[in-house]
Amino acid sequence: MPSTNITDKGVIAVTAAHFDGASAIVSGGAGGLGAATVRRLHAEGLGVVIADLATDQGEALSHELGERATFVRTDVTDPESITTALDAAAALGDFRFGVIAHGGFGVLQRIVQRDGSPADLDGFVKTIDIYLNGTFNVLRLAAAKIAAGSPAPSGERGSIVMTASIAGYEGQIGQAAYTAAKAGVIGLTLVAARDLGANGIRVNTVAPGTMKTPIMESVGEDMLAKLTSGVPFPKRLGLPEEYADAVAFLLRNEYLNGEVLRLDGAQRFAPK
Repeated sequence: MPSTNITDKGVIAVTAAHFDGASAIVSGGAGGLGAATVRRLHAEGLGVVIADLATDQGEALSHELGERATFVRTDVTDPESITTALDAAAALGDFRFGVIAHGGFGVLQRIVQRDGSPADLDGFVKTIDIYLNGTFNVLRLAAAKIAAGSPAPSGERGSIVMTASIAGYEGQIGQAAYTAAKAGVIGLTLVAARDLGANGIRVNTVAPGTMKTPIMESVGEDMLAKLTSGVPFPKRLGLPEEYADAVAFLLRNEYLNGEVLRLDGAQRFAPK
């Protein structure tokens, strides 16, 4: 963990965070943004639990990384499942870090559809349950686990990074469920940071734009070109490794708290 000291000249000297000996959990860690984050944190010395429902992918990544990495099949809507993953993280080192990057579901529908029928409520509820309720579920349980640990000399016990989306700011037509869920994560960020300040835990969020994940690449070259055209610069999709870099920065920097970092090449979603 980082340590902060006041020098004899009154200047604050910050020592870079050291992940060695500590551990983290990454929900959604088996693929896409989560897998890139697992690789990055593991390379920096953290023990990492890959918490995901994708067993084959998660176990393959765990075997690839070897020591200090383990896969735990995890349902973010199930407290018992999350607790099992957190216990596994604590077994890998001093549990201090959480990254909430899970996904896997979404509905695309107008509130009133073209045939005049209302949007399906079940799809909306499931989207909120996974992206917002699931995020809070991991946040609350991970924070309680971190809060039980010993603080660093600076008073910090740990750091958590959540994942929103720029759709949480400017959702497109048909994205009501996803936008509402991600806007909820954005709104949760500051209040979580305020709530957990007394426990020495920082909370920040990354709001990615259009990222080059396996699911996104599957849409085809024509659609990718259309998506890329809306990015001012660099005129391409964001890379999972760039997301992982942002997460590592937010976990390390002790004075970053309660912030939502847009990672989007200055992209702003049009209505459709």
